[in-house]
Amino acid sequence: MSERINTYKDLWVFQNALHTAMRVFLATEQIPSEDKYSLIEPMRFSSRSVCTNIARAWRKRRFKTPFIARLKDSEGDACETQVWLEFARQCQCLSDDACRQLDAAYSQIIGQLAKMTDQPEKWLIKNPEKCEKKNGAKKPAPRLQRKPSGRQKR
Repeated sequence: MSERINTYKDLWVFQNALHTAMRVFLATEQIPSEDKYSLIEPMRFSSRSVCTNIARAWRKRRFKTPFIARLKDSEGDACETQVWLEFARQCQCLSDDACRQLDAAYSQIIGQLAKMTDQPEKWLIKNPEKCEKKNGAKKPAPRLQRKPSGRQKR
């Protein structure tokens, strides 16, 4: 981790997930169109969700619990994609070799996500106020209390 990570796009796990999702997309192009809604779409959706949940986790780094929750969502999506790959293999829509390679890629992604989940302090924003000032974000205005109305309950 010698390179500076400025966005989720710099994360190796995101890059691996994006690359693997594109491989899933290309592999599913050979599946017959009658399986579009039962197999292709859910597999593509879950593979893309791995990436989107990594991006969402990145934006939740101010707080440990939501950050970890999003990483776990991403891990679940990766595992779901593995299940869809197994369906595609057993239905003989994808070759054993293609499924084995994609399954191995998702196992690696799951490992990367698990490592981030086990060591969230490495990724969390240490001082949110300092980060907000640096990025030019303003703190929200304090909530004003309502003035009591002239009526009183009887």
